[in-house]
Amino acid sequence: MTWTEQTIHFVDFEGSVASGILEYGVVAMRGAEILGTHTRLCRATGRVRAEDAALHGLEAVAVADHAPFGDDFETFARWREAGPLAAHFASAENTLIKSVWPYPRTSPDFARPGGALTDWGPWIDTGRLYPQLYPSLTSAKLGDLVAAFALQPELDLRAERHCPAGRRRYHAALYDALAGALLLRRLALEPSLAAQSSSWLLAMSTLDPVKRDALRQDRLF
Repeated sequence: MTWTEQTIHFVDFEGSVASGILEYGVVAMRGAEILGTHTRLCRATGRVRAEDAALHGLEAVAVADHAPFGDDFETFARWREAGPLAAHFASAENTLIKSVWPYPRTSPDFARPGGALTDWGPWIDTGRLYPQLYPSLTSAKLGDLVAAFALQPELDLRAERHCPAGRRRYHAALYDALAGALLLRRLALEPSLAAQSSSWLLAMSTLDPVKRDALRQDRLF
């Protein structure tokens, strides 16, 4: 199976380990097709630092009436079972989700067909993929990649359709998830990349040579 035949959920979180996840955005996709989007605000579980609020625009009072992120385990566990999770510089999302739920249910290991594991990863990581596939890039920041590949008009059009009013900007969870999903979608439109396997995409999403070697050699790490 090529990776473009696999359902992928592209995830972005706003918040921190200290405050808890305050907002999530998720884009379900398969190949070049966007299947659906999901987003909501989440009650803080700790202090929201002023510098963080200045970045993502979420004060504790703005999310106080919402259920905490921890209530959504079943939703995220189902998404993990359906396919690999993706993010832009996925270590941040991996750290945040593990701070709430260290493990999902036992789920398919999409790097090793037929295998299973109890982990939120391995993740597809556009923040790692793009610099390797396009080494002439000067920046791998999300907004810089969107601009470099002329995706901003499409991102803003989709944000108008899917993102809540007031959250149609960078450092808003669904907006960032849509930006990352469009970067991944763009790779799916390149025939040579679309023909690759999920195992290849997941291996290319880590710069750690030991983990990459483990993924390529079909053994656990």
